[in-house]
Order: sequence, then structure tokens, then C-alpha cells
Amino acid sequence: MDDGLDGIGAVDAGERLASALDTSGAEYAARRAAQLERIAALEREQAKAVAGGGPKYTDRHRARGRLLPRERIELLVDPDSPFLELSPLAAWGTEYPVGASAVTGIGVVSGVECVICANDPTVRGGASNPWTLRKLLRADEIALANRLPLISLVESGGADLAGQKEVFIPGGRLFRDLTRLSAAGIPTVALVFGTATAGGAYVPGLSDHVVMVDERARVFLGGPPLVAMATGERADEEALGGAGMHARTSGLADHLAADEYDALRIGRRIVASLNHRKAGPGPSRPAREPRYDPEELLGLIPEDLKVPFDPREVIARIADGSAFAEFKPLYGPSLVTGWAHLHGYPVGILANAQGVLFSDEARKAAQFIQLANRSATPLLFLQNTTGYMVGTRYEQEGIIKHGAMMINAVANSTVPHITLVMGASYGAGNYGMCGRAYDPRFLFSWPGARSAVMGPAQLAGVLSIVGRQAAAARGRPYDEEADAAMRAAVEAQVEAESDAFFLSGRLYDDGVIDPRDTRTVLGMALSAVHGAPVEGAQGFGVFRM
Repeated sequence: MDDGLDGIGAVDAGERLASALDTSGAEYAARRAAQLERIAALEREQAKAVAGGGPKYTDRHRARGRLLPRERIELLVDPDSPFLELSPLAAWGTEYPVGASAVTGIGVVSGVECVICANDPTVRGGASNPWTLRKLLRADEIALANRLPLISLVESGGADLAGQKEVFIPGGRLFRDLTRLSAAGIPTVALVFGTATAGGAYVPGLSDHVVMVDERARVFLGGPPLVAMATGERADEEALGGAGMHARTSGLADHLAADEYDALRIGRRIVASLNHRKAGPGPSRPAREPRYDPEELLGLIPEDLKVPFDPREVIARIADGSAFAEFKPLYGPSLVTGWAHLHGYPVGILANAQGVLFSDEARKAAQFIQLANRSATPLLFLQNTTGYMVGTRYEQEGIIKHGAMMINAVANSTVPHITLVMGASYGAGNYGMCGRAYDPRFLFSWPGARSAVMGPAQLAGVLSIVGRQAAAARGRPYDEEADAAMRAAVEAQVEAESDAFFLSGRLYDDGVIDPRDTRTVLGMALSAVHGAPVEGAQGFGVFRM
């Protein structure tokens, strides 16, 4: 029988993972039902971003003969090719609309993977609020780190003046990023569909290639009202900043498009002429589907994140051929490490098995990360960790220095890192498993994921103990009723603020994804990171042994 491993190299020569997941039991059914509820909630929240400013403003935008941002993206990318939307829940849980009035993501344009940023003019005219800024800056980071051309679909009124104090000063980074991308030889393209005012005018001004739609695009530092206030001049919009003027007189526009469709066609032609090539290697072998159905991932994760699960069950449903060559399987068993392929790309995987990280796990991780850097192999971190173990025994055994060794290795590793938060992500375990602070190229979360300094009950309990000790030190009785109220309030707050939607709204990940899409999303991310050279670290910091 073909085991899916014939003719492939040493990395896949390990055993094909055998699944022990019981898909017919009541526990599996309950977990699946809970996960489907969470996915339904995710889809409802994502629909808010797709709705933009709502029916009134989308209808008005269409009545003007204009396309919506996702329609523009769909026409820009290659037919039937996927678009990996990033941070669709940006601004979730804030006073600003979900999606942060912009769409960002990675798509293939004329055969070239590109980062695409599109203003949503149905949300306050496409004006940038603080979360728009964060979302666009994150897209710039992705373009620069992975050497992906950046395409800006521009129609923006500039900064949302009501929030200018949080936009104006840090917003200068958007313009700095455009110049740095260009200086690094990473092409930047601006397609201007409507108004680009004030700071928005610098997006075409600083891009390598600029297309403007005739009689629609308006690009000026100051519109007619501001010019009138500043100079007394009564200026005509077309003469001041019209597409025709910029194509014929100022020279800001390189191409004058007849309409939006023509602008998108010209944009595709520009990308086709870039002669842009990936600097990293392609897949090392043909992709092979996993031997287990990704649909089964829905019944894998316990609703109670204190209940452990075997991450090999996840690996079996995302890795090529479900093949996994495990490294040190008998040592440090609460961290699973090993080699696999995903969509043909080699990866080193670190996955939390039982949640807690001990000294052996930390040392194992540090060695494995060094090996991945020696072989220039990207790393995939599958997080389900409650942090490093605490207690007298573990402190005396050196958990601090061993955890520091692992964090040192992660921080100084130079191969691409991709992180997926499957379940819990608490304490310094978040750092050791390459959380957002450690700059993974991409970080995604499953809908039920949680991340905080510690679990809600533990955090509330610590505060309670501290309060009791303070009362005892002052010789005062402890208010048990107030303590119970405090614990309940703290638990509720931490529960809300550790939620995947909350964290994604603050751009602590690049998106909450349906577990069934994990292999596809990770495959697209792996393809993107190979736009840049894949090189291992030449040295690490001092390991405290």
C-alpha cells in the first residue's frame, strides 16, 4: 500500500503519524459543537468588516459608479487565486468600526505575491483612525520582511481629525516605510481611485508607480477649503489636484486610467513588468495532502483550556502526508519538536503538548531552534502553553535560566517564524513560543484561543493573596465579601481581554482563522516568507547553562 512517503527525503522518512482521535464519541461531538459556535461568532464579526460603513454608504458609493475595496482587490488579483486577508477584526471592541476602514492582505497579481492595502471609502470617507494606522503599518512590516511588492488602492480623506492626536505623529511611519521599501528594491504601486488628501497624498507621492483614474482621482496636500483658508485662493478641484493635471502637468501620475477597471488593468500590467523574483527557495518537493481530514480539527480542542490535548493530532492534519520526524520524543515530552513539510516547504515544528514548559522542554527547544537555523529551515510554533513551571523544586532546578535559554534562542533565530495560537498562551510561555513581541513573520489564532499574563482564576487568586497579606501586615481584618467581588470582576475582565477577538482587534495577531483553514493559511504564509532569503543565525546570545 502506498504510505505517501515513497521517493521523498530524510525529513519525511519519519513515521506517518497515527491518530488516536475518537471522532464518534460524545466528547468529540461536544467539542465540535462548541468550536462551530465560536466559528459562527467569528463569521458574524468578519461580516461587519465586509459591510464597511453599512448599506447607506455602500449604496451611495455604488451609485457614484465606484467599486468597493474587496471588489477592487478581486479584480486585481489573478483569477481564481486566493487572497489571504489580514487583521479583518482590527478595531474590534473599540469605538471604531470593525476592520478599521481598510482591507489588507496577500494576493497573487500577475503571478507575483503582493501585499495589498485598500482604503474603505464607505467608512468615514476612508479616513485613517488609530487602528487603521496600526493595520497599515503591520502590512508594511510584512511587505518589508518578506520582500513582497506593496500595492496601495487609494481613496482616503487622510487622518480622521477626531483622532488626529493618535494618528498624526506615528503616521509618519507610513511614509517612511514606503521610502524604505523602495530603497530595499521592493516595488511600491499606488492606484488612486478617488480623493487622496493631506497625508493621503504622500502615498502616491512616495510610491514607485502611480496610476490615477481620470475625473475621479483628486490628490492634493490641501483641498479647496484649506487653500482658501490658508491663502485666500479660490481653487478648482481639477486644477488643484485632478488626475488629468497630475498626468499632464505635475508629473505625479505615471498613468492616466479611463476608469477603475482600466486602473486595475494597468496595475496588473505594472506588476507583470516588474521582473520581481523571490529571493528564497521554492518548495523542496511536491505537496501531499494530509492523511486525516482537517474537518476533524473542530473536535480536537477542549473548551476548557486547562485540559491538555496532543498537538500531534494537529500536525497529522496539516503536514504533508501526515509525516512527522519527531526530535527527542522521549525527552521533555510536554513540548513536541520535529521536522515536516507543509505544501512542499520544509518546516521545523515546536508544539506544546501538555501546556506547561519545564527545564527539559526549554533546553530541547533551544537545541532544536539552533538546528533549524543551521539548516536554514523555517519554524512553526503551535502554541498551547500555560507558561513555565513554578515552585521551589523547579526554581532550584534552574527554570529561570533554562526558560531564558529558550527565549534567547527564539529571539536570536533568523529563520522565518510562523506562530499559531491554538489554545492557551499564558505568561512567559507566550514569549518562548514566539508570541507577537518576538516578531514572527505571521501569527494567527484559532477562535477559542486565549492569551494573558496568566489565567483569569490564577490572576484573581494572586491579587486576593496579596490583599490578604497586606491586611494581615496592617493587623486589619480581611473583607471576604469585597474579596469575592474583586475576584469576580478581575476574572471577568481578564476573560474578556484574553479573548481571541479582543486580541485580534488590537492587532496582536494577523487574524483569527477557522481551524479547518489552517493548512491553507499556513501554506500561504510559508510561500510569502520565501519571498525573502531564508538564512539561519550565525550566533546566539550567551546561554546561561
